[in-house]
Amino acid sequence: MLTSVAAGRRLAQRAIVWQAVAVALVAVAFLAKGTPWALAALAGGGAVAVGGWLSGAIALGGGANPAAGALARLLLGVLAKWAVVAFALGLAIGAGGLPPVAALAGVVAALVTQMLAMASR
Repeated sequence: MLTSVAAGRRLAQRAIVWQAVAVALVAVAFLAKGTPWALAALAGGGAVAVGGWLSGAIALGGGANPAAGALARLLLGVLAKWAVVAFALGLAIGAGGLPPVAALAGVVAALVTQMLAMASR
């Protein structure tokens, strides 16, 4: 299927795979500081990847609709993504007591990788 929705789904899937690889590398690097640091990086970056998947499922899951419906799905997807990220960071840092610097490093790594994956062909 050669539609913009199908292309968007493929792009989102590729970005999630690259995010997972980047977050795993950041977590391995943080293993030098200890297991909680690596777990925090995984929690932060993993939250962005899961949120991105949820956002893609919501935004691209309804097929072709009028502009207002497509924009509403896109906005709902972005809100859902950031709600997942905020909840996961709050849980990891607040309840889990994991290092916030490592969690934010995981988030940054996942977001930078997402931009690079979506900008490249």
